[in-house]
Amino acid sequence: MSTTKRRIIHVVWPCMVMLAACTEQPQTIGTNAKVDTPAFKGTGMAYADKSWKHGDKGSWEQQLKVRTQSGQNEYTKVN
Repeated sequence: MSTTKRRIIHVVWPCMVMLAACTEQPQTIGTNAKVDTPAFKGTGMAYADKSWKHGDKGSWEQQLKVRTQSGQNEYTKVN
């Protein structure tokens, strides 16, 4: 391998990779996000579960427990 090719591999290529990493676009929260309200306050959408009452923290926590046990627990799915 010639000296020029080695220089490209050992010097120029790492510099190009480092410069490519510097061009990442900033990630920002969209304008529609409402981070000032708790999750149990509600979505304002009609497709929420019927057993969950908007604004009731207890029913929110109960709904999360049910969803975790029935839909996301692999042990209960297998057995």
